[in-house]
Formats: sequence, C-alpha cells, structure tokens
Amino acid sequence: MTYVPASNRYESMKYNRVGRSGLRLPAISLGLWHNFGGGDRYENGRAMVRRAFDLGITHFDLANNYGPPPGSAEETFGQILKHDLAAYRDELIISTKAGYHMWEGPYGDWGSRKYMLSSLDQSLKRMKLDYVDIFYSHRPDPNTPLEETMGALDHAVRQGKALYVGISNYSAEQTARASAILKELGTPCLIHQPSYSMFNRWIENGLQDVLDDEGIGSIVFSPLAGGVLTNRYLNGVPSDSRAAGPSVFLKSDQITESKLQKVKLLNEIAGERGQTLAQMSLAWVLRGGRVTTALIGASRTEQIDDCVATLNRLEFSDSELDRIESILAAE
Repeated sequence: MTYVPASNRYESMKYNRVGRSGLRLPAISLGLWHNFGGGDRYENGRAMVRRAFDLGITHFDLANNYGPPPGSAEETFGQILKHDLAAYRDELIISTKAGYHMWEGPYGDWGSRKYMLSSLDQSLKRMKLDYVDIFYSHRPDPNTPLEETMGALDHAVRQGKALYVGISNYSAEQTARASAILKELGTPCLIHQPSYSMFNRWIENGLQDVLDDEGIGSIVFSPLAGGVLTNRYLNGVPSDSRAAGPSVFLKSDQITESKLQKVKLLNEIAGERGQTLAQMSLAWVLRGGRVTTALIGASRTEQIDDCVATLNRLEFSDSELDRIESILAAE
C-alpha cells in the first residue's frame, strides 16, 4: 500500500530557527544511530521513520558509520526514501557526517579533504540522493589543519552536494575557529551537534556562548543519557537493557546507586508535571531556547510518540528548575 503521510503533520510540531539562518528544524529530530542497521528489522525502521514524519519530524540525522555494519543505516534510509518519502524530499532535512573510521587504509578516517569528500560521495550513493541538507565534520582531527577540514565542507556546498554544513563534538575554542574559517570561505557554519543532558552539561561551560555569539544552532544528541533518563532504569539495570549488554556507549557500572536515586527523584518531578521522565528530560534540554532541536533515538514507534508529546509542556517554573538543580548537584 502506498504511504500517504498524515495531512495534519505540521499542526502540532514546534519548529525552531537554526541560529541566524533561514532554516527551521523540528524541536524533536530522529537519529538513525541505532536500530536501522543491517541486522535490524527493516519494516520496524520503516515504520518509525513514517511515524516520525506523520508527527511533523522533518529532520533525519545519519552518519557514514551508522549501522552496524557501517553504512547500513544510510542504505536502510535510502530504501525508505525510495519507497515512501521520495515525493516529499523537499519537506525533509537529511543530514550525514564524516569523521570516524569508515574504511581501511590512511584515507578512511578523521578529517582530510580526501576522506571527507569521498565519504560524502559514498553516503549520497547509499541513500540514492543528489545532495544532503546538512553535511557535518563528525569530530575534530588533531592531525589535519582545521582549514583543510572546513575547506572540504565548503567545497561540498559549492559542488551542490550539501546545502548547509555543521560540526559535531568540537570544543568551544575549536568551534570559534571553525566558524571563523567557514565565514571567510563564504559558507557559514549552520549547526553544532554536541552531547547534552541533565547528566552531561559540558556545553554550558562556554560552547553555548560561542554558538550564540556566532549565530550557530545546536542539535543535541543523547538528551536522555543513553536511556538512563527514562523509566527504563527506575528499578535498577534490566538484564535486556543497553547498559547490561555489549554497548560501548553505556555500561552498567556507569549507573551508580547515586545516579539511580537522582533518576527516581527526577521522575517524581516529571510525574507532578504530568510527564514521563523522558519527556521532562527533553523539555529540560530545550529550556530557554538555547538548543534548537533534541535528537532522539528509538527502537519502536511508541517511543517517538512519547517524545513528541514533550511539546505539550515545555515550560518550567522557577521552583521546578531549582528542584532539578538541587537533585543534580547532590553527591
């Protein structure tokens, strides 16, 4: 059956302007880091992308190495585009990145011009696209001049293979330098993708100020701290959870009794607000308007519904924010 998106998909989603650009992104974006790889069930990934678009999520975030295996998330998304979303390409913001290990040899990693532009060509081929909307440098390369990496991003735009460029995992100082180089080249940095959550607040120590000064937007990944800021860990570490499994991104020893106690106290505030813990955690990273969009992951469509329902209550009282700060500051 031919997919027809919901006719009311733009009625309830909130769209935020990206820095000082003309682009707006949904307050909630969908990342394809996990659950869209070659070993995952295609129809489940397809259902999640379709549900996201039905809810007004127009931004889908990928990278060359997403899978596993690397590249397979882009291949999966390319199939979904072909079968369901090709007619709606102009309603979508599709991003990809290059910066982590992708292929063997000296040209398959980091930030050289050779790697960045070759990787983008491969990503476009996997997704069967002529261009992506945003192309990122996924991480700074300590051994390649920043001018070279930023020059590759600029060239991608001039080739017509990307509309905008961004950076990810760059420090405040690196971001300021990258922004200056890109401005001089004539291709401003649109957006920065850092990690950010109640348990990971490093961007508050200078990076957000740089982004404000430079007119750069932000899309934060891991706003739910790898699932810790959900109801998943309220009663300890489940045996089938990411923390209990082989994931290198979340280990059970990172979920201490102190952190679990904080999760329980935060969950109480969320309940008083009429929200799930995940919803309150997403609203918290979006508070104050300094974050453009929160990047979520999902393994089933119901999780996307839950996250989008965050938009029903984004505001916090001063008292709520004070209580949250007190919980987070406790030893």
